[in-house]
Amino acid sequence: MIRYRRDLRRCHRGAFTLIELLVVIAIIAVLIALLLPAVQAAREAARRAQCINNLKQMGLALQNYHDAVSTFPMSYAARSPFVDGATDTAPGWGWGTMILSQLEQTSVFNAVNFILPVEGLQNSTVVRSIVSTYMCPSDPIPGGPFGVTDKSGNVLAMMGPTSYAACVGNDYADTTTGLNNDGLGNGVLFRNSSIRMAGITDGTSQTITIGERAWSINSGPWAGVVTNGVINRGPANPCPKTGALYYLAASLVQAHTNVLNTDTDPDGGLDDYSSRHPGGANFVFADGSVHFLKNVLRNSGQRPDGSTIYASPTFLALGTRSGGEVISADAY
Repeated sequence: MIRYRRDLRRCHRGAFTLIELLVVIAIIAVLIALLLPAVQAAREAARRAQCINNLKQMGLALQNYHDAVSTFPMSYAARSPFVDGATDTAPGWGWGTMILSQLEQTSVFNAVNFILPVEGLQNSTVVRSIVSTYMCPSDPIPGGPFGVTDKSGNVLAMMGPTSYAACVGNDYADTTTGLNNDGLGNGVLFRNSSIRMAGITDGTSQTITIGERAWSINSGPWAGVVTNGVINRGPANPCPKTGALYYLAASLVQAHTNVLNTDTDPDGGLDDYSSRHPGGANFVFADGSVHFLKNVLRNSGQRPDGSTIYASPTFLALGTRSGGEVISADAY
């Protein structure tokens, strides 16, 4: 009998009570809550680094293109005289197509028929291609091509998405109508442009060439401009839906420096830069350097004469190639 009781004591083991188990679970939950922001921040830092690398590759490609052709690429090519930036864009091949060879995408480049329009049936396979360099990892982009539509919503072409857009200049250079209803820009890349390094008198280290425009905010393709097409708001566009829902074809591949990551623009920010990075967006300059510029959510109203009071004259100045602005090195 005594031996049996000893065996029972030997077999008895301690166990967690319900209260102790709940305490442990609560401690684990607190630790996860404390660690999750750090994990998310680390992931975003990695995504931002990949985005910077994408733009560095594009900046190097622009330099190599300039070495080969003696000019920077145009934002998009059009044969006919400018009319409205919507019906006169053919063939419409954009900067993203023109630098494919410099991005080691020679096979894609060789498949392009530059004589035919972007939306031509013979080019349907190549314009659907997904080019990873043109995709920011912080930007929720579809895994395949998306439909570029006309203003009535009819799909004109299925095309590969991009998170980046060429810089036509500052706010005075409208992305569709240009400076004086001519389709031209005061930046480096615009309709039928042929800007040389020597023409960037503001300095290549103070002039933007390409920047982030998140596809999930404003949905643009990398290949070029579709005649009669429009750029539509993306699923994450934060601007009031009471404003413009689309912008005409020329804006599919280009933007200008005015506001950045705006959430109040009545035209939907469709002609502006944006990103899914907290606090700003990445840009590559004409010298190949990449900079992170802070948000410019809205301008500061208007003067009595109707002119705009710009919230960030520095961002405005970085868009022009020969505006003569003096920009401090610590201003961005």
